[in-house]
Amino acid sequence: MGYSTILDILASIVMGGILLNTVLQLSDSAAEKTYNYSGELSLQQNLATVAQVIEYDFRKMGYCAHWQNFPDPSKAIAEADSSSIKFYTDYDNDGDIDSIRYYLGSPSELSSTPNPRDRLLYRVINNQPVNEVNLGITQFYLIYFDALGDTVHPPIANPGIISSYEINIRVESVYAYDEKYSSAYWRQIRLVARNLKNR
Repeated sequence: MGYSTILDILASIVMGGILLNTVLQLSDSAAEKTYNYSGELSLQQNLATVAQVIEYDFRKMGYCAHWQNFPDPSKAIAEADSSSIKFYTDYDNDGDIDSIRYYLGSPSELSSTPNPRDRLLYRVINNQPVNEVNLGITQFYLIYFDALGDTVHPPIANPGIISSYEINIRVESVYAYDEKYSSAYWRQIRLVARNLKNR
């Protein structure tokens, strides 16, 4: 076997290796794009579902079908913290005052899921069983403002001074591709329940 034949074989091996590596990279890239696309769609759907429920509940804050039963809208918010809130409303439109509480659970409650940051978002109406929302939520935090637009920092001893608030939610995919989690973020800036204005 001549020297030129050995060089031809080595060149063929190198070229074959380069081609194989290129094919593997293209395959991996296509798999990542497919995974991310389906993950992004799921993320957007999850975020839209959570945002829709939260926005509906929060907009009814301080509302009552029989307004005489709720004479002081400044008492609509009972408790307010950075990741929890309890407020009063007429949830089922029957003229009776109901309470709704949202709060974020601990990451350790979902230790069995692949994403180490996802948490349960709890929603409690009156004394009914707790509703757990597990749609990849990793952040749920609230920022509160007084009538002058100044930020009110927790702990808030007098929730009656709150006139508007900002809601922030982040969701992440349940599974990661190459240890990367896709995420989506929703922020409702300066949401004001119209009933809080009636003071």
